[in-house]
Amino acid sequence: MAQFLDLRAFILRARVLKFYRQALRMTRRAPEHARDELRQTVRAEIEKNRHCDDKQKIKFLISEGLQRLKGLDEMLDMTGNG
Repeated sequence: MAQFLDLRAFILRARVLKFYRQALRMTRRAPEHARDELRQTVRAEIEKNRHCDDKQKIKFLISEGLQRLKGLDEMLDMTGNG
């Protein structure tokens, strides 16, 4: 039977998926030898928290992930992979 989400849960799920897509796009900028490992790391982090139902924790994880992506983006810029 299908599980229905309330509006807040639906929006939060959309934010998680948006973050995941953004992280995967960022891996394309990484050096070719590191891309697969970086993709696997991103996926593992998402999967690790897949069944989390705590909305506050999910918001925190998204925020933390965005900070980590920003750091990766800056590192890639410094190494000339942009």
